[in-house]
Amino acid sequence: MKAYSYLYLSDAQRNMGAMLDYSVYDLKWDLNDFYKAFINSGIAGRFGSGEPKYIAGMSGIELAQEVVRIVRGESVDVRPSSPFEKSPEYWAGWALAYYEWNSGSSFERIEETVPITEIVNMYHPYHEADITKFVDEIDRRISDRTKESRLARLRAYAGLTQKALADRSGVSVRMIQQYEQGQKNLAHARADVVVRLSKALYCNIEDII
Repeated sequence: MKAYSYLYLSDAQRNMGAMLDYSVYDLKWDLNDFYKAFINSGIAGRFGSGEPKYIAGMSGIELAQEVVRIVRGESVDVRPSSPFEKSPEYWAGWALAYYEWNSGSSFERIEETVPITEIVNMYHPYHEADITKFVDEIDRRISDRTKESRLARLRAYAGLTQKALADRSGVSVRMIQQYEQGQKNLAHARADVVVRLSKALYCNIEDII
């Protein structure tokens, strides 16, 4: 069951796209930082659950301003300057809103597997394709990656081989393999092992267990 009616979908897509475009080109935020703020502010959850105020009652610009107000306690009033429809960020927001609505997955859960920056990089060739092609590709990536452990996924994102991670962390290759293959549970590992791996991957401890 969809979180909200199809009648609201086009508004939700336009607002999501405009929010990301405005945050990057007018508010000058790093896209990844803003998207994390969108999630941490709680607005992502309310938007995804179909609260009318967020999917249709506010413009994309107002959504971005509300995110900044919540996470930084700042009021911003910067006029939009860019043509929303032409940017990869606008397209990413537009496509992501559709995927979230269609799949029933949350923005946060999608981000854990396919980061927003990766979705922006899908602009070519997917912005010219039917939206179902984008949906199929995201489904494929999520399916492939959820077969991996969190440790394997974070290592891949960091561009490290198992040996490189072992060298950087001081944790043996064999132990890393066992954690990645599920032979050992990293949640039950010694604290120093988890700390060394998280530092080597520049992530929080809770991200890998």
